[in-house]
Amino acid sequence: MKLLAVDTSGPVAGVAVFQDGRLAYEGAAVNRMTHSVNMMPMIEEALSRSGLDISEIDLYAAVTGPGSFTGVRIGVSAIKGMAHGAGKPCVGVDALEALAAGLYQTKAVICPIQDARAGQVYGAAFRGDFPPQRLLPDMAEKLGDYLERVLSVAQPEEKLCFVGDGVATYRTAIEEALGERALFAPAHCAYLRPAAVAALADAHQQDAVDYLALAPVYLRAPQAERARAAKEGKQA
Repeated sequence: MKLLAVDTSGPVAGVAVFQDGRLAYEGAAVNRMTHSVNMMPMIEEALSRSGLDISEIDLYAAVTGPGSFTGVRIGVSAIKGMAHGAGKPCVGVDALEALAAGLYQTKAVICPIQDARAGQVYGAAFRGDFPPQRLLPDMAEKLGDYLERVLSVAQPEEKLCFVGDGVATYRTAIEEALGERALFAPAHCAYLRPAAVAALADAHQQDAVDYLALAPVYLRAPQAERARAAKEGKQA
């Protein structure tokens, strides 16, 4: 089984190819170019370096969120288009679960967080395993509320390991709130690895759907919609 997976949900664009249960290719663009510019050339390179033609892909996968509204749409749209053209199924992968999958060997509670802006994080909690064992559902909330929820499911004095682009924004606040209980993923594990997306898609093959059913997962309305609702509320 040959699987192509992409991630454009956060600041790093990623592509991975799985072939018969092993990683055949992984590429990540840690640059300031937009995902719409990076994605298709990265997919072409992934297939070329894997020695595969697009017609040989059996399953397509994309991170469906949570994350950047525009970013998520880029990856999902690309995969929907390729799956439609090839007549092949596709599978959605949760961004926070994929972040946790990159740290599955740790004994700490894994706390993936993404910067949701407006003073909020997208967060969840997992125990190390593969696939990760979920302790909390994905939520968009203030950091303090998120930390309270994590502490409610962690064992007393259990370490909490934070990973994701939300760490850069909230690390100081997390350290002030948790002290020595707070751990942070090392730099090489701090971003969402496309290989983790491919591995989870491979593990969740039974959840594959037709391209029409693949859709972004948003935990809150886009900024434009929230701004419009606020404006309409004031006018009312």
